[in-house]
Amino acid sequence: MSGDPASKFDARLDIVPTDPGVYLMKDASDSVIYVGKAKNLRNRLRSYFGKNPQGNAKVLAMISHVADFEYVVVGSELEALLLECNLIKRYQPHYNILLRDDKGFPYVCITMQEEYPRIMKVFRPDKNMTGAKYYGPFLGGDLYRALQALRDIFPTKTCRKVLPRDIGKERACLNYHIGRCVGPCRGDVPAEEYRKVMENMCRFFEGKYDGILRDLEAQMQEASENLDFEKAAVYRDRLNALRAVMANQNVSFPRESDRDAVGFFRDAGEMCFRKLELREGRIIGSSTYFLKDEGETEDSLLEAFLMQYYPTAAEIPKEVLVSIDLENHDAVEQAISDMAGHKVSVHVPQRGDGARLLEMANANAKEALRRRILRVGTSQQSVETALGLLRDKLALRDIPQRIESYDISNLGNDDRCGGMVVFTDGRPDKQAYRLFKIKTVEGQDDYASMREVLLRRFSHAGDEKFAKMPDLILADGGLGQVHAIYSVLEELGLQDKVQLAGMVKDRRHRTHGLVKLDGETIDLAEDAREDEDMMVLFRLITGIQNEVHRFAITYQRKLSKKRNLTYSLETIPGIGTAKRKALMKHFGSIKAISKASKEELMEAERISEKDADAIIAHFRNV
Repeated sequence: MSGDPASKFDARLDIVPTDPGVYLMKDASDSVIYVGKAKNLRNRLRSYFGKNPQGNAKVLAMISHVADFEYVVVGSELEALLLECNLIKRYQPHYNILLRDDKGFPYVCITMQEEYPRIMKVFRPDKNMTGAKYYGPFLGGDLYRALQALRDIFPTKTCRKVLPRDIGKERACLNYHIGRCVGPCRGDVPAEEYRKVMENMCRFFEGKYDGILRDLEAQMQEASENLDFEKAAVYRDRLNALRAVMANQNVSFPRESDRDAVGFFRDAGEMCFRKLELREGRIIGSSTYFLKDEGETEDSLLEAFLMQYYPTAAEIPKEVLVSIDLENHDAVEQAISDMAGHKVSVHVPQRGDGARLLEMANANAKEALRRRILRVGTSQQSVETALGLLRDKLALRDIPQRIESYDISNLGNDDRCGGMVVFTDGRPDKQAYRLFKIKTVEGQDDYASMREVLLRRFSHAGDEKFAKMPDLILADGGLGQVHAIYSVLEELGLQDKVQLAGMVKDRRHRTHGLVKLDGETIDLAEDAREDEDMMVLFRLITGIQNEVHRFAITYQRKLSKKRNLTYSLETIPGIGTAKRKALMKHFGSIKAISKASKEELMEAERISEKDADAIIAHFRNV
């Protein structure tokens, strides 16, 4: 393998989310050559496309053939594993050959059809066991840990006695005496009482925790009022165990769910549809479609997609989830039902698992289009064509090689900052990005803040960290921001060396076009609908505007979080404004304060021994 794999295409790992998910590696023919899962998508992909790719010879060989990748964001590690398994079976990727097997994942089976139900681990639901309830699938280790935890909550039998056959034949085991089994083998526990325990376990697997919590709390309260404190302590321990399990529970979809969720997002003259396929509670597939945005309503776009996609679909489930109500809902629903040969419900879910699945589909559509926009074009030649069009549209002297863009972000009068992003030859140059914390401007004045940022940026002209001068500056804002920047360029005598324009948005806060210094507006959105090259230019401008906004607002949120943490010192008993300022002046950061010893804290001005004790108690939960 030669060179940095990331140099073969623009991986843009910085915009990959840190959520769990599944990624699909593709070669130059757009074939899937590897499917993997990750707890943190960005970190995993960075291990492939960083400067020093990690892995054995097989992994490095795979990386050398990667021409692109896509990913699906899911809600939990369990969902990621199940989706990975199904995508491997679907695509049979070359580099996943060792993972090709049909081994299933275990289910929990509760034999509710029996008088004394049992709980078992099985690998396939048995259709002949009418009345039995199945939950899962789970990872083997997850299932073992779940059952161990559940036995601390629900007093069920773990022995091999067959009931009612073995009732009264032997003495009750230790589990009965320590409260971990109700002891149905003793003969004095009615079958109905034991079934209630198993019904509660079913409620747990169905996610109905609140009812179980209420029952346990009521039982604990009743035992306490009857002065049976030993029994109350047993219920207390079960309550604590249930809360601990709930805190770590990854919610999965009900096993009987068969649904398609059609996510949708539009920007930069394009639309992205992302369809997630849920079968028997598993997300088994994802399909992505990009279309040109001709300005139609979202209702008509969604209707067109459904009517064009489903006639050739291999399988149509009983539910299709969409994010907006269709004007021709009844006709579309009937048409898809006719295609499927069974009743299909097309609807907008308002809550629950359906709403969560649709939210996931919409988020994945947004991620896919966002990444496509920032990559600008499918080839460097198309990017160069777009830059040539930008030169012509703005009447620039030359094709701009280095484009700088600026945005101001604030939260009222607080956390005011500016962001600068750089695109070199039409591609993001992250090493050249810079952040500015507003220092001299009082109050909320975006124009004055923009002037400060530009003055500080050009005061470093010639410095290595700021590299060379920009050929073009694109302001995230209208004519007012353009004039603010021009006043700085004029003041510094750079108005003839650095060219300038603004990026304007429409009423829906989406990139619409450019505004020149003389006030002339260039409608890129309209031109992009008519010309493919203009579409690439529109995508470039949208990518720049989205990127500078993202970069600036991320810094603003970081400043806001830091400020809120700083003011949280005043929640410590005895610490007011003056002492907070003294602590920050002495230590410089909240982290340093939290790690300081009592003696070190007392070295700060105004901090007494009592204050130091209170600070230590606050940060160390003493």
